[in-house]
Amino acid sequence: MIERILVTGGAGFLGSYLCERLVDEGHDVICLDNFFTSQKSNVSHLLDRPNFELVRHDVTLPVFLEVDQIYNMACPAAPGHYQYNPIKTMKTSVMGAINMLGIAKRCGARILQASTSEVYGDPEVHPQTEDYRGSVNPIGIRACYDEGKRAAETLFMDYHRSNKVDVRIVRIFNTYGPRMHPFDGRVVSNFIRQALAGEDITIFGDGSQTRSFCFRDDLVDAIIGMMNHSDFIGPVNIGNPDEFTIKELAELVIEISGSSSKLVERPLPSDDPTRRRPDISLAKDKLGWEPKIKLAQGLERTIEWFKSINLSDYRPPTPNYH
Repeated sequence: MIERILVTGGAGFLGSYLCERLVDEGHDVICLDNFFTSQKSNVSHLLDRPNFELVRHDVTLPVFLEVDQIYNMACPAAPGHYQYNPIKTMKTSVMGAINMLGIAKRCGARILQASTSEVYGDPEVHPQTEDYRGSVNPIGIRACYDEGKRAAETLFMDYHRSNKVDVRIVRIFNTYGPRMHPFDGRVVSNFIRQALAGEDITIFGDGSQTRSFCFRDDLVDAIIGMMNHSDFIGPVNIGNPDEFTIKELAELVIEISGSSSKLVERPLPSDDPTRRRPDISLAKDKLGWEPKIKLAQGLERTIEWFKSINLSDYRPPTPNYH
């Protein structure tokens, strides 16, 4: 069945690939983006497709569209990006959710919220299951993102309970792949960029903190599967349960890229989680989903993409990204 689908943040790293997948499936896709951290080049190859439309708009402002499904992906997701204007980040999560839920209520559309593993904060349980309520510092420098996403989940559930809006919630763990912003400040993009330039690779702390890295294609498979599930609303963890230390990731990037870079340590940022790994039992049970692409395989594809781009084409969202 062909749907009219709105993707907010549709020119971003994940949003653009989601748009591409939905366009290829034959849906009528509206990509809405304010281009704060995203790139028009991410969707330029879709502009001549008759079932794709690009709209420059900020989700904190009302918009009136007629759609069947809404993927609410809009929000800066990297610490350097969301901390640049923390008040706007909070507005994007909260007001953006209210505006999109309003469309869903009016149109009878199904709406999916791209939430985050950051709702668990620096977790006291490991791995994290969906019933864990989190350990978040509400006045810390990451709170604009963490608490913004938590508030968005609250709004989704309240619209569902009060107004019968058909909602879906996914909690996304660390994701990487082609089209990630080279200057987003996250470990995968930092490490690859530094390795390809032959620079020292910067590790915050001693590199013993862990993350679980999910390749973009696997993640979008899960998001589409969740949107089209008949009755499961979530929240559901979406990520790769394979756990790696930051040091292991850096060493793998050096090996795959053939770089001569050395590792150097820097102080650990405030409120940076020491461990992060999803329990995806619920995703396996409800969606029949688990990631297929191993870290080394995904890094190879991502490094090849980094080699193919011109870094000067990417506009950093902050003036001091080095």
